[in-house]
Formats: sequence, C-alpha cells, structure tokens
Amino acid sequence: MAGIGACSTFSSTSCLRTSLLKLETHSRVGGTIFAKPIRRRALSIRAEVNFVNAEEAKKLIAAEGYTILDVRDKSQFDRAHIKSCTHVPLFIENQDNDPGTIVKRTLHNNFAGLFFGLTFTKPNPEFVQTVKSQFSPGSKLLLVCQEGLRSTSAATKLEQAGFQNIACITSGLQTVKPGTFDTVGTTELQDAGKAGLVTIQGKISAVLGTVLICAYLFITFFPDQAEKLLQLAPTG
Repeated sequence: MAGIGACSTFSSTSCLRTSLLKLETHSRVGGTIFAKPIRRRALSIRAEVNFVNAEEAKKLIAAEGYTILDVRDKSQFDRAHIKSCTHVPLFIENQDNDPGTIVKRTLHNNFAGLFFGLTFTKPNPEFVQTVKSQFSPGSKLLLVCQEGLRSTSAATKLEQAGFQNIACITSGLQTVKPGTFDTVGTTELQDAGKAGLVTIQGKISAVLGTVLICAYLFITFFPDQAEKLLQLAPTG
C-alpha cells in the first residue's frame, strides 16, 4: 500500500532469528517500520538433589569422588561421624542472653535437653559461606545428618548458592547399619542422636522388670514370709 513500506527481504540468518524478535514500532522514517529485538531472558537450570541409601552413598564416594559433608550439630558429630568427612553444622548452639532466649533455653534444657540430650541451637548464619570457602560450586558433596531433615534443608541452601552436584542419604545416618562406613566416636552412627535419659530407659525398664519378677516369685513360693513382710510395712 502507498505510504507504508515494509522490509521485503531478510537474510537467511535473520529468518532464523524471527522467532526471537518482536516487531515494535520504534520510529517511522520514510514509511519504514523498524524491528526492535527483544533480549532473551537468561534461564538458570537447577539440579535436583540426589537422594540415596547408604550403599549407594558408598558407591558415590568410591566411584564418583563425592566428599562427605556432615551438617549435624557438634554434640552428635562428636558422638559418631564418618571418618574423613568435613563438618559444617547447619545449626549451632544458641548462647544468646536476651530474656526471650534465656526462657526458651531453660525450658528446652529441662525437657528436650534432659530426656533426649538435645542441644539448644539456632541456624548457623555462616553455613553457606563456610561451605563455599572450602568447596567450589562444582564439587560433588554427599550431605549427611541424623534424620535426613537437616541435610535436605542444607542441600536447598547450597543449591540456591550455585552448587549443582549434591546428594543426601535418605532418612539420615539413623538408617546406616554398623560397619557400613569407617567411623570415629564413642557410639554407632545410628545411635549418635540419642542422649540424655532416653539412653538409659532400657536399663531402667530391665531393672524394674527384674524386681517385679523376683517379687512375684517370692510371693508365689514363700507366701507366709511375704505376708509377714507386708504386715511390717508402714500403713498410712
């Protein structure tokens, strides 16, 4: 049509790029419409975390050169850890002394701390930076914790920081059988999360059970003596 012209010829290269262009009216000179190219948005591809069992984890270490990164707190790490691993805790002991923290720490120590031996902790603000100072984004890392939750959370943080080769042991070290890895510590890996009164509840139950059995046998075979003993017992 008169008064309106269009670019009638495109080179073969420009034809291949037509899908990446959007025709926008930039200016009109002599009736010609110029095309303004649109920049492609950079797409980042996030790698999926590889969840494996203990035997598969051993293969990743031996055959593919994965390095073990233990993200548990220091108390569990000291009880038992895999030999030659690197320790960077996802949570650290909370020693803050503001009133709110003091109250929470006291409640924690009187319950979870007493019965389960759990340390009162807070997120480690230097976790990602510490890992980055020791490993490059291309490093192959096998993340481990006791139950599998902290390693999954740590994997997400490291993935967001650019690490692409990350694996985790499903359900954590509590599922690892004795002898699977060379370990260091005073207990087995699967028991490293146990502390406090929960570790002796089995012994307490065994003692109480033995006492009850002995009392039953005594009453059964020596009823007269048992009756005399009951008569000597103080009454309210």
